[in-house]
Amino acid sequence: MSTAAERADQLDLVARLKSAYPELPDAPPPDLLDHDRFTAYMKPVHDVGGEPDAPIKYEDKDYEYWEHMTYVMCEVLAWRGIWLSEERRRMGNVDVGRAVYLGFPYYGRWLLSVARVLVEKHHIGLTELAERMAEVQQRYAGGLAEKALTAEPRFAGDGSQVKRNSHIVHAVGKGDPQVYAGKAAEPKFGVGDAVTVRERPMLFYTRTPEYVRGATGEIAVVAYESPAPEDETWDRPDAKPEWFYVVSFAMADLWHGYTGAATDTLRTEIPERWLQPAR
Repeated sequence: MSTAAERADQLDLVARLKSAYPELPDAPPPDLLDHDRFTAYMKPVHDVGGEPDAPIKYEDKDYEYWEHMTYVMCEVLAWRGIWLSEERRRMGNVDVGRAVYLGFPYYGRWLLSVARVLVEKHHIGLTELAERMAEVQQRYAGGLAEKALTAEPRFAGDGSQVKRNSHIVHAVGKGDPQVYAGKAAEPKFGVGDAVTVRERPMLFYTRTPEYVRGATGEIAVVAYESPAPEDETWDRPDAKPEWFYVVSFAMADLWHGYTGAATDTLRTEIPERWLQPAR
């Protein structure tokens, strides 16, 4: 298992490598790219917990109209079986590069992922999408000017031939993760068990944050059964359900130099494959 200091050092390295001017030359030879740097470069861009950064002022702002509509579009795409929520998270939060992830508004990334999934799954052509965007831009040249947004041209197509994911078929009327209930093996851990988060190789996507990998915590809740995010995000039809757990960690064990109360804890949800009995 890793220590809080070792995890802090790795997060510091990630922060340095975010620079536009990396520590190594472009496309370094293999002998210059050590294991720690490989891990830092491969880290999914949305996994920012624990990285050094300047404080951000919290602002409880109202959502703008386009943000509400983006959320609705994403939900409708899921209800219609066009994608899974994990696909949207990957496309909007990971497969965008660090500059877009840090530079776009939150729902701006969601909106970008809508365009991408519709193009990649052949529901619309990229040239058609670009023409539609140009038409809307021209229609509202100079801003809305109190004009109501309207969908034009209004079109209702035959949805019977639209290719949908298999998940929408077997989850209809049950929901997710309820559809997986009883399909995993017996849970390996119970409430109160001490567990250590595995330090597995990580490529492309995960929902298990880096700042808990290698840390030891305690099972607080045996939560539910579902495929792990790493499989569900690619819509694998053969993905096996497994147990998810809410794990409680002492903050002092997670953060190097933590000065808060010894009773301070953090809870996060982790799939079974990431956990092992604490030694």
